[in-house]
Amino acid sequence: MDPISSAQDIPRCELCETATVHSYCDFCHVNLCKPCIGDHISDGYDKHKIVPFNERRSTLIYPTCEIHPHKNCDFQCEDCGNIFVCSSCTASKQHKGHNFVEVTEVYKTKKEVIKKDTKDLENHISPKYEEIAFDLENQLASLDGGYEKLTTTMSKQGEQWHREIDIIINKMKTEISEIKVKHRDILQKHLNEIKQIQSLIKETLQTIRKIEKSTEVSSTIEYSSKIREFSKLPPKVQVSLPTFIPKPLDREKMYSLFGQITQLSTATEENVLSLNQPKTSVRELLDEPELVATIQTGHEKLRNVTCLNEDRIWTSGETNDIKCFNIKSSLFQRTKTKSGNWPNDIAVNSDGNLLYLDGTEGTVNIVKNGKTKKLIRLPKWTPIHLCVTSTGDLLVTMSSDDELQSKVVRYSGSTEKQTIQFDDEGKHLYSGNFNTKYITENRNHDICVADFGAAAVVVVNQDGKLRWRYTGHPSVTKNKPFKPYGITTDSQSRILTADEGNHCIHILDQNRQFLRYIDNCDLKYPFGLCVDNNDNLFVCEYYKGNVKKIKYLK
Repeated sequence: MDPISSAQDIPRCELCETATVHSYCDFCHVNLCKPCIGDHISDGYDKHKIVPFNERRSTLIYPTCEIHPHKNCDFQCEDCGNIFVCSSCTASKQHKGHNFVEVTEVYKTKKEVIKKDTKDLENHISPKYEEIAFDLENQLASLDGGYEKLTTTMSKQGEQWHREIDIIINKMKTEISEIKVKHRDILQKHLNEIKQIQSLIKETLQTIRKIEKSTEVSSTIEYSSKIREFSKLPPKVQVSLPTFIPKPLDREKMYSLFGQITQLSTATEENVLSLNQPKTSVRELLDEPELVATIQTGHEKLRNVTCLNEDRIWTSGETNDIKCFNIKSSLFQRTKTKSGNWPNDIAVNSDGNLLYLDGTEGTVNIVKNGKTKKLIRLPKWTPIHLCVTSTGDLLVTMSSDDELQSKVVRYSGSTEKQTIQFDDEGKHLYSGNFNTKYITENRNHDICVADFGAAAVVVVNQDGKLRWRYTGHPSVTKNKPFKPYGITTDSQSRILTADEGNHCIHILDQNRQFLRYIDNCDLKYPFGLCVDNNDNLFVCEYYKGNVKKIKYLK
C-alpha cells in the first residue's frame, strides 16, 4: 500500500506539521496545507510552483549547480564529459566555445531507452529465459522415467544370466545411480544459474520501472542499460541419457560382456539472443506482404526453387534443364540432368554446390565445377523430394513401389543414418503414394513434410517423434481443399507451405498455430518454395513458369 495515500499514515503539512496536506510545491518539493501556502510563497522567490497534492512531481527535478547553488542545471556540456551546467556556467570563460545540449532532450532520449529496455526485457529476454528454464525443468521431470527405462532394460538382460552374475548387475546399477546424480547435478546447476539471472532481470525491471515513474533527472540520465548483458543467453544444455548395450553371455568375460553403460554426454549449443540484428532478432509479419520481383524462368511446369545466395536462385521444372537466375531474370548458369530425366527436386549444400534428385534413376547427384557426379544410390524405394539440413545431412522422402508406404530417410554422406516411418502406435506417419512430399528442416531441428496425399503438413522432431499435423485453416475465401505442395522455414522457425488450389501460402509458427495467408501478390498455382538468408520468400508459379520474390517480414 502506498504510504502517501494510506489511512494509517496521512501526509501532513511540512510547515505547520499538523494540518493535512492540501497542495505541493513542485519546485521546492514541500507538502503544504491550505493556510501555509501563503507563508511558503511569501519569500518573494518567483520559482515556486503550487499544484494540487495529487498532481505533485509533474515538473522535472533538475540538479542544482555546484558553482551557482541558486540555479538549476538546464544543460550538459558535451566538451566537458556531459557534466551538468546552469545558464551562468554556459556564459563563463570555463565553457567558452563549448557545445551544450539541453537536459530535457537528454532526459527524453534516456526515457525512450528505458521504455525500449522495459519492452525488450518483458517481451523478449525474460520469456526466453522462461523457455530455457522450462526446458531444463522438463529434462529434470523426465529424468526418473528415462533412468527407469534404462534399469528395466538392464534387468531384462540380467534375467537371462545365472545367479552368480547378480553381483555384477548390482555393481552396474550403482554405477548408473552415480551417473544419474551427476546428470541431475548438471541440469540443476544450469537451472540454478538461469534462475539467478531471471532474478537479476526481475530486479532490473523493478529498478527501471521505478525510474520510469520517477522524474528524478540524475537517476534517469545515470541509468545504464543491461540489455547487452542479458541478451547474451547462456548455452542451451542437453544432457543425453546413458545407454545400456547388452552383449552375449560369456562367463569368462562376464563383466565386460554383460553390457556397457555410456557416460553422460553434455551438449551445449550457442543460444545468443540479439535484439538489434535483423537476421537473429524477432521479426514481425508485415501487415501486407510485398511483391519485390518476378523472375521469368521459361520453365514448363515450374516445380522447384532453391537459393544459391542473396542474388541467385536455381530452378527446375518438368524438363531436364536446371537453370540459375539472378533477380533481374538474367540466366547466369544452366546444367542438364545426366540421365535426361527431369529432377524431382533440387537443393544447394553448404559449399554452394547444386544437388538434384533423379527419381527415375533413384540417385542424388552433385554438380561441382560444371561436372555431375552421383552422390548417393538410393534403395529400391522411389525417392520423391530432398533437403539439406543444418548439419549437412540429407533428408529424402520416398515411397514404396506398391505405393502403400512412405518414409523419410536421413543420409550422412552416402550412409543411411535414420529412418522415420511410424508413430509411437505403429501407424504410418505419411500417406503411401507417389504424390509430392516436399521436405524441410526447421531451425529447431523439426522435420516438416508437406504431404499432398494426406492433405496435411506432418511435423516430427529430430528423433522422428510426431509433434503435430496441420490440415488447413477455416476460411470463407479459401473454398478448395487444403493440398500442400512446397514447404520451407524462416529464421523465426515459422513454416510456410504452398496451397496451390487456393493460390496462397499458409504461414504457421513452430507449434502449428496459423498466423496468416500470403494471398495478395497475384499468386497463381504456387508450387515449390524457399527463403534466402534475409527471409525473402521465393515462390514457383507452376503454369506461368515465374518465380516471385516476396517480402513478408518487417
